[in-house]
Amino acid sequence: MAIANYKMNFYGESRLLPVSLVMITVTTFVMALYFTNLSALLKIGGMMFFIAAFLSGYGNWLPQVEGGFPPVEEKKTWDSMTPQQLADEGEKIIFGGVGKNKEQGAIGKGQCPLCHAFHAGMLGERAPNLLGLVDRGKERIADPKYSKDDPTKREYSVKEAFPGSGAAQTSQEYIAESHACPSCYVVTGYGVKGTNDKESPMPAIHKPPISLSLPELAAVDTWIYVREGMEAPPFEDLVKSYEKFIPESDRPKQAEEGAAAGPTSLMADGSEPVDQIFAKAQCVACHTIPGIPGAVGTIGPKLEEGTTAAQRIKEPDYKGTAKSPTEYIMESIVDPSAYVVKPFPDNTMPKVFGQKLSAGALKKIVDYLSQVKVGAPPPKIS
Repeated sequence: MAIANYKMNFYGESRLLPVSLVMITVTTFVMALYFTNLSALLKIGGMMFFIAAFLSGYGNWLPQVEGGFPPVEEKKTWDSMTPQQLADEGEKIIFGGVGKNKEQGAIGKGQCPLCHAFHAGMLGERAPNLLGLVDRGKERIADPKYSKDDPTKREYSVKEAFPGSGAAQTSQEYIAESHACPSCYVVTGYGVKGTNDKESPMPAIHKPPISLSLPELAAVDTWIYVREGMEAPPFEDLVKSYEKFIPESDRPKQAEEGAAAGPTSLMADGSEPVDQIFAKAQCVACHTIPGIPGAVGTIGPKLEEGTTAAQRIKEPDYKGTAKSPTEYIMESIVDPSAYVVKPFPDNTMPKVFGQKLSAGALKKIVDYLSQVKVGAPPPKIS
C-alpha cells in the first residue's frame, strides 16, 4: 500500500507524497522488529524515509509556484481590435493594467497619472483633470486663445508638412494635438510658471522618453471615450488625427507591437545615464536641475540638494527620519511629504517613485543631487 501510494502521488498535485513516505517509514520500522538480523539496516532506511517525508512535507507547505516557459508574446493587430479591446489596451498603457484606473499610484507606460487626475472631484496641481476631455475639446478649439488660424507658434508646421491642413478642427484632433504639441493650447493655470500659460510642462508623449506609437495613442484615446460611455471614433480615424500633427519622421515604431507596460514596470532600471533617468521619471518637467538638459521646471523647487539637504533636516517642519543629506535626498524621492519646501504645496509630487525606479536608478539620482551645490559647476553626468 505504501509503495502504491508513493507511485500514485509522486507526480500528482494532491500533496500526499509525504503521507506515502511516512507509511514507508512505519513499514520499515515494523519490518525491523521481525527481521532482527536486518534490524539496523531497516532502521537506517526508515530514518532516511522519515527525513525525506519531513523535507517533502515542508516543501509542500511552502506556497507552490508553477514553473514553465513564459507565455509567447503575441503580435498585436491593433486595427482588428474591438473598441473595448482597444480601450483595455489604452487602460494598460495609462495605468499598467485593466481595472487599475482607480488604484492610487497605478502608472503604466504612458505615465499620465503622474500629472493628471481622471475622476470627478480630483484636482491636480500639475495638469487638469481629464474627465470630460472630449466635450471640453469642442469648447477649446472655439476659444479665441486657441488661435487655430495661426499655427506658427506650434512645434510642428502643419501647413508645410500637410498642405491644405489647418490646426485641430474636431474634438479628437484637439486631443491628438494636445498629445503631440502640449504647448499649442495650455489650460489656464497649468502653464510653466513665468510663461503666462504659453508653455506647458507636459512632454510630447510620442517622443522619448515615453515614445508612444500612433496605435498606442489611439488606444489611450479609445479608453477616454469608452470609460465615459461614448462611442469612440474608428481606429483608422484616431490614427489619422495623429498623423495630422506628427510628421512621419517623428513617429516612433519600436513600441507598436509590444505589450503595454505592466503595473510593476520600471520607469528606469539604473543602466541609463542619470540625465535619462531624470527625463524618464519626468523630473525635468517640474524641477530645475543644474547640469541636466531640459530640466527647467518651476512646479517644484530647484534641486540643489547638496547645499540645502543638511539645513532642511533641521527645519521645525521636517517630519522625516533622515540623518544625513544622502538619506534626505532618498527620502524626498520616495516620501516627498516628509518635508515640503515652501511655498510649494504638498501632494504635488507623486509618491510612486520608490516602486517605479530601481535601486540603481535611485542611487544615481541621489549621488548626482548630493553633488549639486550653489555656485559650483554641476557634477559630471554618468
